[in-house]
Amino acid sequence: MALDLLDYPDAAISAQVLAEFYATALRRRYLDEHDAAFWLERLSLMPTVRVDTGLVLKGAVLSRRYQISYWDGAIIAAAEQSGMDVVYSEDLNHGQLYGAVRVLNPFLEI
Repeated sequence: MALDLLDYPDAAISAQVLAEFYATALRRRYLDEHDAAFWLERLSLMPTVRVDTGLVLKGAVLSRRYQISYWDGAIIAAAEQSGMDVVYSEDLNHGQLYGAVRVLNPFLEI
């Protein structure tokens, strides 16, 4: 399911998620630099939500409201900003609603 998400025509990704993907892939040695760069370029073809002051402030509000990390709050804020109602993440609780945004874990075998 995780790779299928790349083919969703209405999907978007935040600049924060692109940065986290690249840094984590290299730090944890999931991918070498060449493969990480390949996937970063592929993922960046999706519409991208830019990190700006409004998104940072909203992420902070959401992190306090839902008692989640700032980084997860910023991802939820980016989803709201782009009009998405689903965030795919393995870090947050599968099926939980954060306002109008539901979290699904794309790595679960359902």
